[in-house]
Amino acid sequence: MSINIENYKKIKSELEAKKVQLIAVSKLKPASDIEALYNIGQRDFGENYVQELVEKYEALKHLSINWHFIGHLQSNKVKFIAPFIQLIQSVDSLKLLQEINKQATKHNRIIDCLLQVYIAKEETKYGLDESEIQNIFNEVEKGNLKNISIKGFMAMASFVDDESIVREEFQQLVAINSNHKIQDSKLSFGMSQDYKLAIEEGSNIVRIGSLLFGARK
Repeated sequence: MSINIENYKKIKSELEAKKVQLIAVSKLKPASDIEALYNIGQRDFGENYVQELVEKYEALKHLSINWHFIGHLQSNKVKFIAPFIQLIQSVDSLKLLQEINKQATKHNRIIDCLLQVYIAKEETKYGLDESEIQNIFNEVEKGNLKNISIKGFMAMASFVDDESIVREEFQQLVAINSNHKIQDSKLSFGMSQDYKLAIEEGSNIVRIGSLLFGARK
């Protein structure tokens, strides 16, 4: 077991005081580590890869885990997670959202989603721009996506040491959120290296992995 229990308790207490939700990012970590963290109180876990998520879901069915998908999601993989996923945080196209709606309809579910916004100045990052976001809300208003529920926005900042760049990118996401009146909007930004800065800028969900599970190989 590689989980850092003291770190977890400290971070969890810090976040609860600020009413910020903790997603424990468990990608590439064994199911046993997830169960160990679950046993001391964690319920929300984030995974990046569909096959790995499905395997862990099957292995840990006996636990009441809230699974979050936080990686780049291909449309043809949605069907594998649609029966059980709690929140898809990484919706980066209208096509993907339409497929989530289709699969949710098959399972008679409404699947909660966050729209992933492109804020980083890095070509390797995914996300929507403001016009694409507006197109999605237009489709929702037309009643074409009855089995999804847009709960807010997610983003990843640039992986740089310059705090001012990261802060500016976080502020960009908050500004976009303010343009769309989502009740109790979920804002998922901030990871192990920048979650404190993210909370200062208005994040109410942070995705933390290495501080809880240790470095990945």
